[in-house]
Amino acid sequence: MKNTPLTETHIALGAKMAEFAGYNMPISYKGIKEEHHQVRNSVGMFDVSHMGEFILEGEKALDLIQKVTSNDAAKLIDGQAQYSCLPNDKGGIVDDLLVYKIADHKYMLVVNASNIDKDWNWISTHNEFGVKMTNISDATSLLAVQGPKATATLQKLTSVNLSEISYYHFSQGDFAGCKDVILSATGYTGAGGFELYVPNESAVTVWNKIIEAGAEFGIQPIGLGARDTLRLEMGFCLYGNDINDTTNPIEAGLGWITKFTKSFVGDQFAKDLKENGTKRKLVGIQMIDRGIPRHDYEVIDASGNKIGIVTSGSQTPSLDVSIGLAYIDIPHNKLDTEIYIKIRENSIKAKVVKMPFYQKTN
Repeated sequence: MKNTPLTETHIALGAKMAEFAGYNMPISYKGIKEEHHQVRNSVGMFDVSHMGEFILEGEKALDLIQKVTSNDAAKLIDGQAQYSCLPNDKGGIVDDLLVYKIADHKYMLVVNASNIDKDWNWISTHNEFGVKMTNISDATSLLAVQGPKATATLQKLTSVNLSEISYYHFSQGDFAGCKDVILSATGYTGAGGFELYVPNESAVTVWNKIIEAGAEFGIQPIGLGARDTLRLEMGFCLYGNDINDTTNPIEAGLGWITKFTKSFVGDQFAKDLKENGTKRKLVGIQMIDRGIPRHDYEVIDASGNKIGIVTSGSQTPSLDVSIGLAYIDIPHNKLDTEIYIKIRENSIKAKVVKMPFYQKTN
């Protein structure tokens, strides 16, 4: 297994460690439920340094990005980020990713840890534009500081005015004595906050200073277990579970990042589904009877016919109900439709609900 610069820090903190995407990562420290509530109510910090980062530079950098991604990166201004995906040539998804416009002719792509090599090879294959590509994944650490007290915590450590950075925008500046840190108002929790891209050699120092700065808010380190329950409450897709090489962005509910104002790899598959409709859709489900929907559990109708498959599921700490995501055949995926999840040969009642599951109350 690979380590991040913070692996020994996590072990010293007593984290429960496990393999994730080839990395030795913290799953939890004090418990998933407590860590989940910490992020929703105050501030927590994740080590997500296993994620991949590519720099694309050159006059044709945008042309390459436009070809391989589904969203329209031409709309980006300097200091803006965009959620997108890499469609394959069969209608599926190579990966989902973030596109950062650093400057004209210079972009950063942030990809999932399990797909770093696959994404690099896929983009390289389509680089007919002479774009300079640099993989900085092994030199870059990524810390996600999330929650309503994230800005107050981080502002102590930088001269950059964080309140001026809008959602899905970023700035580069000093942070905790480190130069040229990317401070990005993005995240995977729906709780607000920032993601910080720092050089590996500064990761431990930056981590420790953030812990000190957040002490008044009871900041805690947060593991990947709570990261999963937080993203699920928001209905955010997890690659490998909810989207993969065989799922199309349209059926995955990602039509909003699929723009036909330009051509991209596999665009005809998405166009056909948008024009003719899909046979299934990724929707939110909530259990009515007791039970937790798990990945790959079958969704059935009242007669026992298979009508779908669960892709993610958990007991949600914020709402104290069991929720999940599932691909369900049309027309069974309409809101409030009663369905059943097959759990250990039992048919457990559930219903289709609106996402996100969690709504802020203030």
